[in-house]
Amino acid sequence: MTIENYFDYVIFPILMVSAFMVIIRLIKGPDVVDRVVALDLVITIGIATITAYSIRTKQPIYLDVAMILALIAFLGTIAFSYYINKTNNND
Repeated sequence: MTIENYFDYVIFPILMVSAFMVIIRLIKGPDVVDRVVALDLVITIGIATITAYSIRTKQPIYLDVAMILALIAFLGTIAFSYYINKTNNND
């Protein structure tokens, strides 16, 4: 089995199944915090998919895209944590 076949038949299907399961959690999440964590996980799976695609196609420019997406996701998580902290302190 070549590395291209491994990416095509193992890694990408696993990433897609996990993204599908997390999107279900994003839709059905019982609480806002669960939905934000699921959204953060969807972004992380997207970063993993972009990275795997970059390795598969031997195009390192996609790694820059993945890194920028990771920074944006990190800032979003920090902003949500700040919001939760502020709303809990007002009670």
